[in-house]
Amino acid sequence: MHIASWHQVGSAEELTEALSVAASRIPQKKVRPCLVGDGAPWLWSAMQQAFPGAREVLDFYHCSEHIHALASAQYPDDPQRAFLWVESTMARLSHKGEVGAVIGGMKRMQPANDAAKESIRKTIHYLETNKNRFNYHGARRGGYAIGSGGIESANKFICHVRIKRSGAWWLVSNCNNMLKLRCALVNGTFEHLFDNHKTREKAKRLSRNA
Repeated sequence: MHIASWHQVGSAEELTEALSVAASRIPQKKVRPCLVGDGAPWLWSAMQQAFPGAREVLDFYHCSEHIHALASAQYPDDPQRAFLWVESTMARLSHKGEVGAVIGGMKRMQPANDAAKESIRKTIHYLETNKNRFNYHGARRGGYAIGSGGIESANKFICHVRIKRSGAWWLVSNCNNMLKLRCALVNGTFEHLFDNHKTREKAKRLSRNA
């Protein structure tokens, strides 16, 4: 498994373009791409365009947050019951892949209050939208990650530590250049980055003198 970080401030369109460039450098027929993400439709759209046919896995821990929120709304005065319901529901999703049965159970729930009714509606929509991304058992068996915690941790270490520190001010263009340097440092390509820069600058000088 090759692990590398790439962080930039940009739009969904720019992310799609960056992913497409990354995909063009990967022999996708020789590897098994796996896409891990939360439920954001724009993120899945960007990843699907770059890696059509790749395995898709909904972040297990993001999913768990939705299930916990529903339990808190449905059983506000019974934390033990809420806990047991969450444990049972997540086990059915993570080990058995019973997303259809879980959705069916939620549709039959009698909302305890208006907040629970809205939470049930949102959670059902979330699960139905991502129903083909719940094969956690198969993902684990194949050696794939089922959570994006490593990505989020890298983002905090590479991006937030530098650009969200106290008193930090920056423009997007300057910020992205700084992030390129930090990514190169973490990825072990820092010296290679400057070698490429020297090569490009030399080519420019030769072109001007020609």
